[in-house]
Amino acid sequence: MSVWDEVVGQEQVVATLRAAVDASRQATDDSATRSMTHAWLITGPPGSGRSVAARAFAAALQCTDPDEPGCGHCHGCTTALAGTHADVALISTEKVVFSIDEIRPLVSQAQRAPAQGRWRVMLMEDADRMIERTSNVLLKAVEEPPPRTVWLLCAPSPEDVITTIRSRCRAVHLRVPDPRAVADLLVRRDGLDPDVALSAARAAQSHVGLARRLARDPEARERRRRLLAVPTAIRGVGDAVLAAADLIEVAGADAKAATEERDAAEKAELLRNLGAEAGARLPPALRSQVTQLEGEQKRRATRAQRDVLDRSMVDLLSLYRDVLVVQLGADVDLVNSAFGDEIRRLAAGTTPEQTVRRMDAVGVARERLAANVAPLLAVEAMMVALRPQG
Repeated sequence: MSVWDEVVGQEQVVATLRAAVDASRQATDDSATRSMTHAWLITGPPGSGRSVAARAFAAALQCTDPDEPGCGHCHGCTTALAGTHADVALISTEKVVFSIDEIRPLVSQAQRAPAQGRWRVMLMEDADRMIERTSNVLLKAVEEPPPRTVWLLCAPSPEDVITTIRSRCRAVHLRVPDPRAVADLLVRRDGLDPDVALSAARAAQSHVGLARRLARDPEARERRRRLLAVPTAIRGVGDAVLAAADLIEVAGADAKAATEERDAAEKAELLRNLGAEAGARLPPALRSQVTQLEGEQKRRATRAQRDVLDRSMVDLLSLYRDVLVVQLGADVDLVNSAFGDEIRRLAAGTTPEQTVRRMDAVGVARERLAANVAPLLAVEAMMVALRPQG
C-alpha cells in the first residue's frame, strides 16, 4: 500500500510530486531546499482530489522508508495521513472565509524548524476562502519561508488565489478522474458492489466522497432523485417558487443535521470548562465566550447550507448536460443514466438553445450564492428560469 493509492486518475500529478520527493531526498542536506519548491498550488475541480493529493505529498515528504518514499506504513506516513504528525499542519475552515486572526498564528508556526521530520508542511485545504487582505498576511510567509518549510495550498483554480501568492507557487492541476477509476477505488477500499459503485461515481461526477455517500446512503440517493425530478414538475412561476422554498428547506435541514450534534457538544464542553451549568445564567465575562462560539457555529452552518445548495445546483447542471447530450446526439455516457426517461422527455420538449439558457441560469445562481445573495432569492430566480418557455 502506498500513500498515492487514493490519488485516483492523476498519474501525471503523482509523477510530478514523486519526482519532487525523490529530488529532495537525493540532495545533500545543504542543497535539499534548493531541489524542493517551497510553495505549491494544487488546483482542480471539486472532487478531483486536491486535498487527497496534498496529504499524500505531505506524507511522502515525511516518509522514513529509505527505499520507497510514501510507503504508506511507516510512522511518518501514517501520522501525516491521520493529521497527527507534529510537522504537518492541516489547515481548513468550516466558515465562509478565513479570518485574519486564523492566519496570523500559521505565519508564526511556519517559522519553526521541523521537530520530527525533514520538513514542516503547512497544508491549507481552502486557500480560495481567503479574501485579499487575509491573503496579504500570508504572502510574506509563502514568499520567503524558512529553509525547511513547505506550503501546500489547495484551491479549485489558480484564479481563486491572489496573483501575488499564485506567482510564488509551483502549480499542479488535477483533472476530473474517470468514473471507472473512482468506482474501482470504492470497490477496493469500501467493498461496494461494482455496479452500485459505478452508478454512484457517475452521479457524483467522479467526486470520491460524494460517490461513497451516494453508494452507501439510500436517503442521499432519494434526495437526489427528488431534486432531479424538479425540472419536469415546474409548470409555472408558482411551481418555481414552491420548488425554491422546498430546496432551501431541505438544504437547511441537511446543514442542521450535519452541525447540530457537534454544536451541542461544543457548547456543553465550553460550559464545562468554564465551570458553568447548562441553562444557568452566566456572568458577563463568561457570556461573551459563549456568544463567540455561537457566532462561529452560525457561520459554519451558513457555509454548510451553501455547500448543500451548490451541490444541488451541480446536480441540476448534470441533468441539463445529459439533456443537451441527447439533443445533440453526442456519443458519450449520460451522468444520470438512471433518469433516462426524464432526460429524453425534457430533450424532446425543448431546444438545445433553451437547455443552454437553463444551464446559464443555474450558473448565475451559483455565482450569486458565492456573492452572498440571499439563498432564497437566488434559488427562486433560478427556478423561474427553469420553467417551460412558450
